[in-house]
Amino acid sequence: MLELLPLGLFTILLIVTVTATCEYYKQLRKAQKEYEKARDVVEDIVSSFNRELKRKAERIEAVEYKVEGINSKVDAGFRKTEEIENRITPIESQLKVQLEQIKSLEEKIENSIHTLQKVAAVDTKIVEIETAQKTLGTKIGSLEEQMQKIVSTQEIKVEPQSAAIPVVPIKRDKAIAALTDTEFAALDFLATEGPKTAPEIKEKLQLSREHTARLMKKLYEEGYLERETGKLPFKYSIKEEMIKLLRKPEPQST
Repeated sequence: MLELLPLGLFTILLIVTVTATCEYYKQLRKAQKEYEKARDVVEDIVSSFNRELKRKAERIEAVEYKVEGINSKVDAGFRKTEEIENRITPIESQLKVQLEQIKSLEEKIENSIHTLQKVAAVDTKIVEIETAQKTLGTKIGSLEEQMQKIVSTQEIKVEPQSAAIPVVPIKRDKAIAALTDTEFAALDFLATEGPKTAPEIKEKLQLSREHTARLMKKLYEEGYLERETGKLPFKYSIKEEMIKLLRKPEPQST
């Protein structure tokens, strides 16, 4: 087919082909250079990225090492915390027991304080009573001195029986008919044992102090007894005629 083309056209085609080939080669060479430049840039970028990646990896390894150290420290802290909790638990129970004991002691101390206050109040009352007793003893001593002075300066006057009234013999049953068993027992005790004080009669007859005082007053006022007023306490003695009546048997009536 090329043989059929004229020489001039062939030459033109050849020139065009060579020119296109040269241009293509230039473009290819240019593209190769651009590629090489791009490759160098990419290699620089890759190497830079690799270096950065390596630095990041080293940092990550350092961070991991630090994290591992922190984790180990945290684990050790957890273990220590557990140990401390295990130690604190019995201490807390002991503290609770001690707090209960302290509360009990506080209650006992408060009760003791109240008791001491009551004792102090009782002591104060006792001191007041002792002071009153001392005052009363002083007054009684003064009264006894006054009574002794009166007894020593005055004579006890006994009124004689009136001669105008005839002495009528009294039978034993009439003399003791109005007496109770207690009164008779008191007269019999005095007739047997002699003069006695009211406390001695009280102990013998097992009576109260008030009962004994009323009994002695009645027997004295009714003329069965005599009373010594020289000193306190007074001594009571039975009259001679009453002793004779108590000891003398009643005569048989005909």
